Amino acid sequence: MAPDLQPVRPVTGKKKAILTAAGLGAGLAVRQLLSRRSEENLRGQVVLITGGSKGLGVALARQFAREGCRLAICARNREELHGGKRELERRGAQVLAIPCDVTDEAQVKQMVADVTGHYGGIDILVNNAGQTQVGPVTAMTVKDFDSAMKVMFWGVVFPTLASIPAMVKRRSGKIVTITAFDGKVTVPHMMPYTCAKFAATGFSEGLRAELSQEGIQVMTIAPGPLRTGSFGSAPVLAMSADTAAKKIVTAVKRGESEHVLASGAKALSGFHGLFPGAAANLIGILAAALLPAATGATGATKKPVMNMLLTLGRSAAQRFRQRPA
Repeated sequence: MAPDLQPVRPVTGKKKAILTAAGLGAGLAVRQLLSRRSEENLRGQVVLITGGSKGLGVALARQFAREGCRLAICARNREELHGGKRELERRGAQVLAIPCDVTDEAQVKQMVADVTGHYGGIDILVNNAGQTQVGPVTAMTVKDFDSAMKVMFWGVVFPTLASIPAMVKRRSGKIVTITAFDGKVTVPHMMPYTCAKFAATGFSEGLRAELSQEGIQVMTIAPGPLRTGSFGSAPVLAMSADTAAKKIVTAVKRGESEHVLASGAKALSGFHGLFPGAAANLIGILAAALLPAATGATGATKKPVMNMLLTLGRSAAQRFRQRPA
């Protein structure tokens, strides 16, 4: 006798949603596991971080130290630089601190030579040095734009060009440039900063295309707003510098070509690519509500909303060796 055949019950909408969610969860778990397996062990590698004495730079130094890296940090301010060195050494890190103005090509070449002489080479260059100028474009001068370009464009170009020959010779190395979300979407009241970050982004992306056949990995990291304690870094929705540093070091271990930090920044960047006009209008409205207006080239008049948001920034200033906002 033929067996009784039971009718197949259709999958209900609720069950389908559960199965879909379970499938997505399993897929994400597998992807995460594969990503972790592909992460490079950085122990013993030499990492040079520009602007490494405070802010995101010191957070990155701490995180690379946890990975067992040997550190070299540079900054213009000797007192801040050596204060950062002492803190990192108390955490057990091996640190070389070199005073250097990244806008001075001769100083940069000497710094790279000193790091190479001390450690024998540079495995990872992190271009992190930066500065922020806040205010409407009508309050900015050519000097403000020139200063921003010197620090955040030429301050990327000089260390990179000084490090490339040795990396090409041994056919290995990583060049990591910390640009910003502002290097993808123009942010009002920060025009000098934004222009310099756009230039650094273009330089980094071009480098990757040119150096991919030389065994050198070039990475562009674009953080959204960060809580480091510097002026303009304190919005309540901003990412902590520690969290950003962990994500950046993970991206370096995985060799990601580009990494945009913060989902909101990713979403706005995608929206800007599809609807640039609407995105610019939206950003303008938000800027008028939140950003301070300048009373001078880089000064600012306080707004009630900004005063409220600065609370977290003042706390972050202590953690990341910044002057309070």
